[in-house]
Amino acid sequence: MAAPSPGPREILAPSPEAGRRAAASNSGHRGLLWRLRDKQCRLGLFEIGPGHELHQVMCLMQAGLWAATQVSMDHPPMGLPTEEDFSEVLTQVHEGFELGTLAGPAFARLRRSLGLAEEDYQAALGPGRPYLQFLSTSKSKASFFLSHDQRFFLKTLRSREVQALLAHLPRYVHHLQRHPHSLLARLLGVHSLRVARGKKKYFIVMQSVFYPAGRISERYDIKGCEVSRWVEPAPEGSLLVLVLKDLNFQGKTINLGPQRSWFLRQMELDTAFLRELNVLDYSLLMAFQRLHEDERGPGSSLIFRTARSIRGAQSAEESGAQNRRLLPDAPNALHIVDGPEHRYFLGLVDLTTVYGLRKRLEQLWKTLRYPGRTFSTVSPACYARRLCQWVEAHTE
Repeated sequence: MAAPSPGPREILAPSPEAGRRAAASNSGHRGLLWRLRDKQCRLGLFEIGPGHELHQVMCLMQAGLWAATQVSMDHPPMGLPTEEDFSEVLTQVHEGFELGTLAGPAFARLRRSLGLAEEDYQAALGPGRPYLQFLSTSKSKASFFLSHDQRFFLKTLRSREVQALLAHLPRYVHHLQRHPHSLLARLLGVHSLRVARGKKKYFIVMQSVFYPAGRISERYDIKGCEVSRWVEPAPEGSLLVLVLKDLNFQGKTINLGPQRSWFLRQMELDTAFLRELNVLDYSLLMAFQRLHEDERGPGSSLIFRTARSIRGAQSAEESGAQNRRLLPDAPNALHIVDGPEHRYFLGLVDLTTVYGLRKRLEQLWKTLRYPGRTFSTVSPACYARRLCQWVEAHTE
């Protein structure tokens, strides 16, 4: 992918050895009870250890991300955002590989706006503890990773997806400023990885919608259609963590109570934005977690939880466009909505598929192959409308 203006910068990367030593030291102080609890919270996920086919790539990603985050810690973006924040390409040269950081200052600002400390981001993604892998039901050839604490999700991208993401990044950031309670996944970084003189591979880092994962009982990936939207559930008693799809959700509802109107409105705002970007094939990720007795009812929000919000639009004109709600005092509160009986984890992901010639031809082929049936490849306007209709029909 051609580097946008200004030209790319190339520097020798700092060593993440200190990060590895710190992680090893912290690990040595953890007790047996902590490790057992950690293992219990990761049922169905697998550490990418030595011998795993992705272990070498993981180690390079960890070392590269540690050094990339160190740059933003040593040189935090100051002043007002500029066009250069969105176009900077920084390449750090390591022994045996290079890691590129695309639009680094823009993503550093975004992480800061979310209250995410760079030190925590670096510790979670850098060397020390292996990433986790799960059994993906996606048909793409992408590789998926979770940070060991399951807070951050990493996914490989194709170059054209990266180009689309970077082209839309200023508008994406502006949308989050206007709608601080948006359901859009929070993107935290885009990087390239090249081993020796091989081909560049790209990957994205984002907040995991399914965090914190403890007590989550069901996970779904919803597109609002039926073709290829069934996943064979795991056998009873299995430890596999599967993300089910639309047809698996038949007969179920999302009971949001008073929060339903907020959710429907936010879906309209976010899908309208994606329609303006000419984007389709995104998914509504959703997970269920049954609330404890002391978490239910109107009184619990005052006793056990603190309602809070986040910084939003700065002008009176923009404030009217926002769709605010009271956020629970919980990790990843932006993607958490509490209903009367369940806590729901909700987020729109996979925001990089543009409705170009390739997708138009795919739509024509699917129309001929699946007459009378609904499938994912339709125009952005139809896609947005259909997903909103699905949400309206499956909530109460």
